[in-house]
Amino acid sequence: MAELQKSGSGGWLLVLFGLLMVIIGAPLVYGGIQLIGLGGSWYYALAGLGVIASGILYVMRRKAGLWLYGFVFLATVAWAIWESGLEFWPLIPRLVAPAVIAIPALLLAPLFPTSSGKRGPFALAALLVAALAATAFYGFAPHGVTRNALASAEPAPTVPPAAASATDWRHYGRTPAGTRYAPIDQINRDNVDKLEVAWTFQYGDTPQGTAQDQNTPLFVGDTLYTCSPNNIVHALNPDTGEVKWKFDPKAKSPLWQRCRGVSYYQPGPAAAQADTPAPTNASAPADPLAPASPIAPATQVAQAANACAARIVMTTIDARLIELDAKTGELCQDFGNGGIVDLKQGMGEVKDGFYFQTSAPTVTRDLIMVGGWVWDNVETGEPSGAVRAFSARTGELVWAWDLGNPAITRLPPEGESYTRGTPNVWSTPAYDEALGLVYLPTGNATPDFFGAHRSKAAEDYTASVVALDIATGRERWKFQTVHHDIWDYDVPAQPALYDVPDGKGGTVPALIQITKRGQIFMLDRRDGKPIAEVEERPVPQTGGVPEDFLSPTQPYSVGMPQIGAEPFTEAKMWGATPYDQLYCRIEFKKMRYEGEFTPPGLTRSIIFPGYYGGMNWGSAAIDEARGLLIVNDIRMPQFAQLMPRETTDNYGGSAAHDGLSQQKGTPYGALKNGFMSPLGVPCHQPPYGTFTGIDLKTRQIVWQVPAGTLEDTGPLGMKTGLQIPIGMPTLGGPIATSGGIVFYAGTQDYYLRALDVETGKELWKGRMPVGAQSTPMTFVSPESGTQYVVISAGGARQSPDRGDYIVAYKLPKQN
Repeated sequence: MAELQKSGSGGWLLVLFGLLMVIIGAPLVYGGIQLIGLGGSWYYALAGLGVIASGILYVMRRKAGLWLYGFVFLATVAWAIWESGLEFWPLIPRLVAPAVIAIPALLLAPLFPTSSGKRGPFALAALLVAALAATAFYGFAPHGVTRNALASAEPAPTVPPAAASATDWRHYGRTPAGTRYAPIDQINRDNVDKLEVAWTFQYGDTPQGTAQDQNTPLFVGDTLYTCSPNNIVHALNPDTGEVKWKFDPKAKSPLWQRCRGVSYYQPGPAAAQADTPAPTNASAPADPLAPASPIAPATQVAQAANACAARIVMTTIDARLIELDAKTGELCQDFGNGGIVDLKQGMGEVKDGFYFQTSAPTVTRDLIMVGGWVWDNVETGEPSGAVRAFSARTGELVWAWDLGNPAITRLPPEGESYTRGTPNVWSTPAYDEALGLVYLPTGNATPDFFGAHRSKAAEDYTASVVALDIATGRERWKFQTVHHDIWDYDVPAQPALYDVPDGKGGTVPALIQITKRGQIFMLDRRDGKPIAEVEERPVPQTGGVPEDFLSPTQPYSVGMPQIGAEPFTEAKMWGATPYDQLYCRIEFKKMRYEGEFTPPGLTRSIIFPGYYGGMNWGSAAIDEARGLLIVNDIRMPQFAQLMPRETTDNYGGSAAHDGLSQQKGTPYGALKNGFMSPLGVPCHQPPYGTFTGIDLKTRQIVWQVPAGTLEDTGPLGMKTGLQIPIGMPTLGGPIATSGGIVFYAGTQDYYLRALDVETGKELWKGRMPVGAQSTPMTFVSPESGTQYVVISAGGARQSPDRGDYIVAYKLPKQN
């Protein structure tokens, strides 16, 4: 009677489950056979056959189906550990789905006609449920964490913040050295968990379309200065967020709208002294930034006798250089043409949107130095990458560095232009006032993915660091990080200047340059010679197109850690499920990949680290007291494929990055995009971004932790709401303080975070209205004596949520 009941009431469950097993196994067999044909793993085809056979046995109501699936499951566990070890995230797509299937397989076991009991199968099913629950719980803990000891746990003494400027944030990187280090410790490791929102300001220029908020505000004297994606500048009260003045340049660009920051200039002796702390007994000069009167229209002509005693300097998305009175926001009429200089002078033809500035101008010695950005990958011969210095007092051109024609030192001859199509300087320079040198990070000559047409000058200066004499603009030295760059590995970040130990009790003046490749170059900033060893290594020489050539070797910084640059393998392919992991394996095996310098060609190749990085424009921070370099990275590979001109010309439009780039003037267009699964999940295993601390004395990694969680993103672009610290792509940079804290906000979830600078441990995070892709900053208000941490939040990259928020945080008042 019992056997009849099993076959009648429960038999259909066995049949239904067996059919489901066949459906589950079929795609594994189909994709697995493809993978075998490409020279990949045999696991998926064999496992799929095992699942199908098990399903057929379930349909036949034979208990051998359970035993067969048990064997497949145990073999899968063995294979997963053999292929990926005991790392948490690589095991997830390999083991979770098989474990889930095993639970009903066990629970249905008593329904087999030959079953004699259910205690054993139910116990095993309960064990699997417990294991899955533990896995889910464990997923909320960070994985892949590295924590080592600093060479010296005791921070070196730093200059006390005696002068007002020492608690200001006067430059994009706080100082000309670009270390993003603030010698302020009111907020520290012991109290940062008490941070709260002090005020929020909405600037009224919410990023739309391709617009992005990447602004790092300035703080000088008693005023906070911010700029919006369309270059609208606000001067704010630092304690309340109230507007002192507003200036709208009415800037327009058909392409990207962004402002990474403005700069500050104070004429006279104070300008040269602005970054040098005064002795503690020195009397402070009169503050040119006294509290402002009610908002004045920015278009009025300055009337006061002390007009433009201090100035805000900005560049715009339509290639203008503008100076404003720092106190009133009015145009400085003695600068350029009524406060404005046209940066298209000398550039020759500039099509709408093809040339503008993305980064804050560099101001020193009564000079304003500007580079530029061109619309990548559209055509050859785009506007020049010439760097120019203008008088900060008058706007007159003082010098120009045209790397294609060094004979041009100011404006080009009548009827000519600066050399077109040369590498540009779209990121932020750093400078050493004592050495009299400014350090330029250069891009590559456009288009990015084909280079046979490039001039010798373009070849010599692409993806380099170039030191110029501040006074004359003449070259003093250069160092190249990529030869014949056809991967868009341009140098994206401001160099950081810091004196490193020489091993003999002294120090060496160093320049530390992070790159998209995940390579970190440490150079002597006096002459550009490597302090940390650099080695030329052979790179692939096949797979490109016959019209182009390849450099036989490329430079590797073997004396410093490489971040996120481990070579790809099929085993490192990932997915949210076994199916998209299988898809990614198949796609990986279809594409060419021989490391980071796999040449783009007529078949798809992988670019990793990708053209977003590695490390990008947010730059690094250095805890100057501890000698600790802090970097954040992106681990998001792309694929690239060159397409013949006749094919390319049939497509419309041209993309600077993802999509099809026309690359007119070359034989090929370039199709490129992220290497993602059909679920919109990256095709390689996590993390997709990390924070890393590197000891500059030992040149070793001290700590590394995943950056951010899945809370505000997920498969198919849906928010998971889960604070799983998988480590997401980062954009923007970190800052460090003498309070032992690293602040960072450029993750894909909507938080400003505080990390322990010595361990990378998260000490606090504050929820923002939307995400951010900007670098935070910090200062002390002279009126209240309060330290603030400020972030500009307009929306994270790849997130549909946008906003226009400046958020300031502080500690609560003490009773």
